[in-house]
Amino acid sequence: MYVYLPIAEMAVHIPLFLALGGTVGFLSGLFGVGGGFLLTPLMIFLGIPPAVAVGTSAAHIVATSVSGAVTQYRRNNVDLTMGLVMLAGGVTGTVIGVEAVRMLRKAGLFDVAVSLSYVTFLGAVGILMLIESINTLRHVHATGQSARRGSGQHSFVDGLPLKMRFKRSKLYISAIPPAIIGMFVGFMAAIMGVGGGFVIIPAMIYILRMPTSVVVGTSLFQVVFVAALATVLHAIQNKSVDVVLAALLIAGGVIGAQIGSIAGRKLKGEQLRFLLAALVLLVAVRMAYDLVITPSELFNLAPPVAAR
Repeated sequence: MYVYLPIAEMAVHIPLFLALGGTVGFLSGLFGVGGGFLLTPLMIFLGIPPAVAVGTSAAHIVATSVSGAVTQYRRNNVDLTMGLVMLAGGVTGTVIGVEAVRMLRKAGLFDVAVSLSYVTFLGAVGILMLIESINTLRHVHATGQSARRGSGQHSFVDGLPLKMRFKRSKLYISAIPPAIIGMFVGFMAAIMGVGGGFVIIPAMIYILRMPTSVVVGTSLFQVVFVAALATVLHAIQNKSVDVVLAALLIAGGVIGAQIGSIAGRKLKGEQLRFLLAALVLLVAVRMAYDLVITPSELFNLAPPVAAR
């Protein structure tokens, strides 16, 4: 069973992309991230043009993140004030990122930029997360208790101006770091087609020192709106959102997210962080490999995007 994708201009196997959406949705529910860090490169591996993969991935992230965000909100695991501050920065970063995509496509550099972005960001974040999770697992194995940060610890965030009170997170910190984190995630959402959960979750835990109980819910809250904006802007400005492909991915993703959410309850926090770090590194290595190998086709006679 095949279907033609009007924007990607190719035919794809329906069961394959349903399964792809379900797998990424499962990871979204399991780890509390949008799943785009895996979906975008997998679509590229399967032959989807990078620009279409990025734009369509953003649409998929919206659908798979909404159900998780609603569930977390009902459990009172969303800090709305923190989420809105991050969203303000995220909107700015998304607008800048979509314009950068347009310029890179016009210059013919977008494909390389996407690969380099994945290798750089996923590699750095994956290594840091893997080191932290291994240290935590060793501590748990040795003491039988999870490592905790002392309440008296301070960071550079405490000395910044424009402080706000975030009641759900029980924090009184500057609004500047959350806004900057949100802006960075918004930019990544536009350039890489990711929700940014693999960046925003560690940042909220280790930089903002938010309680783990509200990190996932607040992350999903911000991801939903940033990914929605990225989808609209990509569709209007870059014409790179394939509705047919998005529908296939969403159909599988919504079901997978619910299964992943149930599975996530059976694993401990440090185990989830270790698995997520390993997965992030695996994707980064695969993208790096594609950058250095000799391509099967040394020449491409297709017209450039800007000429269409």
